[in-house]
Amino acid sequence: MKRFTNAGLGAAMALSIGMLASNYASAARAADAPPVAVGLIAPMSGLYARYGQVMRMGAEMAIKDINDKGGINALGGAKLKLEVIDSGDTTEKAKSAAQRMVADYPNLVAGTGAYLSSFTLAVTEVTERAKLPMLTLSYSDQITNRGFKYIFQTSATAGKQAEIALPTILSLAEKASGKRPRTVAVITDNTAASLSSVKAMKEGLLEKNGLTLVVDETFTPPLADASSLIQQVRSRRPDLVFFLPTVISDAKLILEKMNEMNVRVPVISFGIAIAEPEVLNTVSPQLLNGVMSAVANWGTKGQEALIQRMKTEYKEPWMTQNAISTYGDMWIIKAALEKAGKADREAMAQALRTMDEGKSPYFPGGELKFDQAGHRLGASLTVIQWQDGVPVTVFPEDLALAKPIWPGK
Repeated sequence: MKRFTNAGLGAAMALSIGMLASNYASAARAADAPPVAVGLIAPMSGLYARYGQVMRMGAEMAIKDINDKGGINALGGAKLKLEVIDSGDTTEKAKSAAQRMVADYPNLVAGTGAYLSSFTLAVTEVTERAKLPMLTLSYSDQITNRGFKYIFQTSATAGKQAEIALPTILSLAEKASGKRPRTVAVITDNTAASLSSVKAMKEGLLEKNGLTLVVDETFTPPLADASSLIQQVRSRRPDLVFFLPTVISDAKLILEKMNEMNVRVPVISFGIAIAEPEVLNTVSPQLLNGVMSAVANWGTKGQEALIQRMKTEYKEPWMTQNAISTYGDMWIIKAALEKAGKADREAMAQALRTMDEGKSPYFPGGELKFDQAGHRLGASLTVIQWQDGVPVTVFPEDLALAKPIWPGK
């Protein structure tokens, strides 16, 4: 019996020593593996800085999670390293930033950015020549209509979003108010994503959904005065206002002017400018209540833990599309690195082109799979609505955090 016990003890000690040695070896391999550099190019200064800073938050959260869970297994536990490049607030600055990025960070294996579609179009002219794979949440249809091989669009395009959003919103209006909207005003800035949405509306979507365009106005951001725009809305009295801003100050100005001129028309936006926390600095929750926006992504059911981390770690009141999409992009980059088996741009691009990871928990609709143009297959959208001082997801139903309401009901 004593011999058996001693033998068992010896075996257990040997097993423990073996496990310790294995763990030590794994840790040593991870320590020896050089970090893999990934880029985030987005506005960190100027007019659009708020959006880029939130993208950075999402990227940092994802990289921490990926590294804490062992890094890139196929590369011996290599950790991801984030390189942040400020795109500035003009297309010219964005293009220069992209040129600096590919020159100063030759070891980048992939990147994400650049928030505004106009910037993304300029940036990807540079990254395409450098054969640097780029993920983007930008909406413009032009981004993936140029025959590029190194751009991958995780969001539904602006035209596709308009196609999905219009019947959804009209159905909601009819159910809630008992009346189907028939006339619409369109007020849009002249950025690429906004114009793509409006182009799709004018070229058949409005007519297909039984809507007549009675106000059609385009402006250059930032707006100095919204009086003439809202005067047209007041005189034409549309059933809906489709409002497409990309600057927070423009969203504030339009809503304030509508309130000042007593224009009580439901406002439907496209994009996130109308749903940023800063809007509450000058627009009351009561005025915002019921305002909707169709966006590519937002914090949804199933992401409550991430939303809470945004609140506790970054003091953010909610999780916008910029944070959740960039968080998801980092996990896509990890999956591509695992598939590629090496930190190489061409191998990464091929891994992204052939990726088939099934349904993603970080993007609405579709799969983590890209077609030849770089569209994520089946990408959909979320509809968010201001309710009690918070913009919450109300569509799709399976991802919704609240039920939709109709203004005035």
